[in-house]
Amino acid sequence: MPVAVKRRAFLLFFKQYFINFANVMFIAYEANIQTTCRLCLVLSNNMIKKILRIFRWVVALTFISTILAVVVYRFIPVYFTPLMISRCFEQIGKGEHIKLYHKWIPLDEMPKSMPVAVMASEDQRFLIHHGFDYQAIEQAAEDHLKRGKKLRGGSTISQQTAKNVFLWQGRSWVRKGLETYFTFLIELMWSKQRIMEVYLNSIEMGDGIYGVQACAEQNFGMDAQQLSRRDCALIAATLPNPRRFSSKNPGPYMRKRIGQIEHQMTFIPAFPEEH
Repeated sequence: MPVAVKRRAFLLFFKQYFINFANVMFIAYEANIQTTCRLCLVLSNNMIKKILRIFRWVVALTFISTILAVVVYRFIPVYFTPLMISRCFEQIGKGEHIKLYHKWIPLDEMPKSMPVAVMASEDQRFLIHHGFDYQAIEQAAEDHLKRGKKLRGGSTISQQTAKNVFLWQGRSWVRKGLETYFTFLIELMWSKQRIMEVYLNSIEMGDGIYGVQACAEQNFGMDAQQLSRRDCALIAATLPNPRRFSSKNPGPYMRKRIGQIEHQMTFIPAFPEEH
């Protein structure tokens, strides 16, 4: 057989062998890809199931922990709040000395006029609503839409208590949603007396001052029980912005507000005792 014919035959054999080899490799590769894809799909499904399981556990634990926190604070004093801690970090950030004045006292050691004053100033329907004053919300919306008035906040004492004790400061929808959730919980599990007690012990009443006892000591130089009806009205007048308005050195606007609050206090019933 001539050499040229042998060479052509060899090349044809090699070409066919290469094509067959390539086909076998392609089929094997395709099968491997399919196997890999199925494996990845199985792993992906397992991973998704695992992530969902972890997420459900996190949600369940968070839900349980919030309920436990509300139950615990139904019986023990609230010595620290997120607001107190954040204010301390603000002072450190500004290079200032930490100012934190707070002393817990029971509601029956506060002057009788104190709950009445804050209701007259902040939430006149506190004793009859269930955490949310829908009439005040509707009125604020109507004033804004029809009369062009600035949309004012309608937070009740219950909402302010929930925000101060359990949440951070801010205006995000997430925080507002959580505020609604905690408001519902404390209204469900606490009495009105307990909500007022926690409120008057945790609310910010000045720069680094929290609660009526600390305010009485720092701004009036006396014990909370010694505060007069007018003193209580003055403290209540500062609550919309206690870092701007001072109960220690009230200006003309504050003195005007005192008269308005004292007038409103005449229409507020005495705060009932818990039975």
